[in-house]
Amino acid sequence: MTLDQLSAAVGRAPSQLSLIENGKREPKLSVLQGIAAALGVPMQDLLRAEAPSRRAGLEIELAHFQKNPAYSALGLPVVKGGRRLPPDALESLIGLHRELNRLLTEQSATPEVARRANAQLRADMRKRNNYFAEIEAAANKILLSVRHTTGPLSQRGILDVAAQVGFTLHYVNDLPSSTRSVTDLKNRRIYLPQVASGKGHDPRGVVLQTLGHFVLGHNDPADYGDFLRQRVEVNYFAAALLMPEKFAVDFLSEAKADRALAIDDFRDAFGVSYETAAHRFTNLATHHFGIPVHFARVHESGIVYKAYENDNVRFPSDVTGAIEGQPVCRKWASRTVFEAEDPYSSFYQFTDTTAGTYWCTVHVESTRSGEFSVTVGTPYEHARWFRGGDVSGRTVSTCPDPDCCRRPPAQLVENWAGNAWPSARVHSHLLAALPPGTFPGVDNRDVYDFLERRDHGAS
Repeated sequence: MTLDQLSAAVGRAPSQLSLIENGKREPKLSVLQGIAAALGVPMQDLLRAEAPSRRAGLEIELAHFQKNPAYSALGLPVVKGGRRLPPDALESLIGLHRELNRLLTEQSATPEVARRANAQLRADMRKRNNYFAEIEAAANKILLSVRHTTGPLSQRGILDVAAQVGFTLHYVNDLPSSTRSVTDLKNRRIYLPQVASGKGHDPRGVVLQTLGHFVLGHNDPADYGDFLRQRVEVNYFAAALLMPEKFAVDFLSEAKADRALAIDDFRDAFGVSYETAAHRFTNLATHHFGIPVHFARVHESGIVYKAYENDNVRFPSDVTGAIEGQPVCRKWASRTVFEAEDPYSSFYQFTDTTAGTYWCTVHVESTRSGEFSVTVGTPYEHARWFRGGDVSGRTVSTCPDPDCCRRPPAQLVENWAGNAWPSARVHSHLLAALPPGTFPGVDNRDVYDFLERRDHGAS
């Protein structure tokens, strides 16, 4: 029945009935009685919260789903749920809408999904001591194909690697802001920024990471866990090319024989960043030398940004097992380095913890987001292989006991409890869901516009 037909039956204007139908106006009892009579239903059916039948409930649910902005954004037609719509078609539409709604709801909870996926990935890395034999083999095959025979991979070697994989490199000044590189699969071009981003990304590493996706046979990420796994693998691949296993192991073997293992020397020998050298050391230390290790990148505020361990050090974690975003004990070297007289020089420390005594070497780097400490540590008995392993500096940490460093001393509580009101700095990204798309955080519209400009310019 149309609004005009109902209007004629009850003697009310269609616009008034529309307001009643949409819940924007409460009808008088006499009007409600007239509507019930015209529709041939008991008046109580119009007053019940639940639908009068399953079919009616599904029709109402379909109408609500199709008013959802997420559905409107798809640009699909609105399907009317009247009697002409077959029951199986109605059931199918409702099922599809429910699944769409479920996926959108899950996406809005991405921070938690990401934390759980990252915790699982870190557990997988721990099981294999952060050593990926298949990626080492893939990197070695590439090095052999470009006849790389010694030492670090040069810029010329990187161009040869790109050509070997079938790509040309193009440096541009209009790369989309949400990307570090864009690959044109149609024309086999990799677009890179003309100037380094200034965010600590080695431009050589960006090229090799991009190539890694194709060498390792990656497909579009199936979910966030797959996206993180691919990122770890291409980072590993890039490091395995910049610091080839054979030469890196030879270098570390000589240093270990002299009891002078040092991330600084490892970095300088291969011309990479300290963090890349620290990561690469964790790939090789346990597999080749039997040295268990841990790694951490910690902001000056004490918050963990990255971490890995296979030496049973107990990083702080939340209920999902996530380490990222948690505060590190103030007694750990990752924090005490910021209080050192010269935090930018080599810093070493022993720390007695509830899980045992650990030795750490720490390097501080400055970024646009503040200062970060990059830590590599190992249990006490392995410190003898490292330069600085005889350091006298020592602290005691009893975390997670709150009396260790989180609970304020009694005197401070007495002086300031009830007399302090800090204004918290809330980072908006902590409250936001991860941007949608196959590649999280990347604006596909910007990428496609960029490629279209370049494709037309080339032709």
